[in-house]
Amino acid sequence: MTNPNPITEVPDPIYLTEWPPTQDELPYDDGVPMESWRHKCQMDLLISVTQTWLQQRPDGFVSGNMFLYYSLEQARSRNFPGPDYFVVLGVPKGERKSWVIWEQGKGPDVVIELLSPSTAHDDKTSKKQLYEQIIRVPEYFWFDPFEPEDWAGFRLIGSHYVPIEPDTEGRLKSEVLGLYLVKWQGSFRDIQTKWIRWATEAGELVPTEAEQEHQRAELAERRADLLAQKLRELGVDPGTLD
Repeated sequence: MTNPNPITEVPDPIYLTEWPPTQDELPYDDGVPMESWRHKCQMDLLISVTQTWLQQRPDGFVSGNMFLYYSLEQARSRNFPGPDYFVVLGVPKGERKSWVIWEQGKGPDVVIELLSPSTAHDDKTSKKQLYEQIIRVPEYFWFDPFEPEDWAGFRLIGSHYVPIEPDTEGRLKSEVLGLYLVKWQGSFRDIQTKWIRWATEAGELVPTEAEQEHQRAELAERRADLLAQKLRELGVDPGTLD
């Protein structure tokens, strides 16, 4: 069997195993990096804030740039689409090599594609149709890290995507997650630009793992200062308690 994707070399015996194959039997890496460092950082930012949000849930999975298998025919043809970012709710937490729908029991609930000159057309047409008609992803968004005004969201209503209209604050609501996709002007990995990330209805940004740790450290420091102040009010030198 010839390989239509020369970057991905997969031994033919994999395709001779008993079907359906599992993630351990399917290819999970084509060696193709993200379009740019900024694309990689945007993906990592979205994944990081989602991971902190998932800490409050008993289940759920988030990843990006991972192969998504939705049919046996697709696997046979070695067609390996990989969403730049996706979230699946209602599934056990844990590592996956790739997302195999027939193995995991469901597909993504939310997908975000990061546009680039080489992918924008497909992301807005064929991939959108794939997520809408074949995989049936409830919510699909796209965003161009270098052209922040080029972003959009869609919600599956019946058999078709309906555009998600921005609210009065310009946010795109994810009903699946109960969060809002917002544009955030800030610095991430020393890149000062406009990013997208998740926020609560009240407007609070979901923190990255690093931001969450920083918040915990600040809270612990404030508590220590308050305790030291109370001890001084009681005539106790906090330094003598060490």
